[in-house]
Amino acid sequence: MSKTRTAITDVPGILVGHAQDYDALTGCTVVICEKGAVGGVDQRGGAPGTRETDLLSTSHLVQEAHAILLSGGSAYGLDAAAGVMRYLEEKGIGFNAGVVRVPIVPAAILFDLDLGDSKIRPNAEMGYQACKNASSAPPLEGNHGAGTGATVGKILGPSQVMKGGIGTASVDVGKGVIVGAIMAVGAVGDVINSTNGEIIAGARSIKKGPIQIGQKGYFANTLEVLKSMTGRTLMEIRNWMNTVIGVVATNADLDKEHINKVAQMAHDGLARAIRPAHLMMDGDTIFALATGKKKADVNIVGAFAAQVVEEAIIRAVRNAEPVGEVPAAMK
Repeated sequence: MSKTRTAITDVPGILVGHAQDYDALTGCTVVICEKGAVGGVDQRGGAPGTRETDLLSTSHLVQEAHAILLSGGSAYGLDAAAGVMRYLEEKGIGFNAGVVRVPIVPAAILFDLDLGDSKIRPNAEMGYQACKNASSAPPLEGNHGAGTGATVGKILGPSQVMKGGIGTASVDVGKGVIVGAIMAVGAVGDVINSTNGEIIAGARSIKKGPIQIGQKGYFANTLEVLKSMTGRTLMEIRNWMNTVIGVVATNADLDKEHINKVAQMAHDGLARAIRPAHLMMDGDTIFALATGKKKADVNIVGAFAAQVVEEAIIRAVRNAEPVGEVPAAMK
């Protein structure tokens, strides 16, 4: 039987660091593997903001990534990757290109510019600071790093969203094989308890009023809204900006083809936890890293990757804190 653990940093060799601006409500998170890890990615949303994802394809030369950046700030937040590269270069970490070592830092962003100060975004200095903050300790969850300004449940507009965030989870699947995930959650859809179908955080039915979180009628239910004339109209006219991004890591010995399969299977957890998922206005992207120490079946690793992704998403909103008039889910 699998043993539930706590964080992606339970995977040996994986470090995580956050940096954020709590006033501007934006930030970034870096997942570092200083010795390199076989990297893969699966991108399913229709509006991605990414960097260096092509090189993770099985047909391309580079086999290992040295860090993954998750960032707020929309496309502007990709600038933070330069700071991650600078930090790793200073430590002599990177792909050996002869005259220089080039750190391989794939990245993905989410949109958080509608909360806080839209003129302040993660930059190279914030990315560098996230690296300086990186450690093997369980990372903070909720309103930290890439989850600082994230919101969920956006179909009825910014006045009826709830707070998203960042969350992490891991599991020991036996024989010392660990699978972990960290997810930054800023979805159009609602975050769901898949065991009973109840909404944990999502679009609210009212802007203000006496109805409390958890009471009948509090949530609009995004799928129900989509079936209505209002929903159909909103899908035609509204330009949402959202995304769920994250990293799965394992100490399993997997090649590039298999770690890409793990990234693909991990999206099952995203789809279980978020309803609906992978829309054209989402940028849903999951990276995967294998440090290559333990023998394991890719099917087992992928199955539990989906589980820890689902748990990390739920922990992201459960650990979020209210911001201004944007409420957060109950603990």
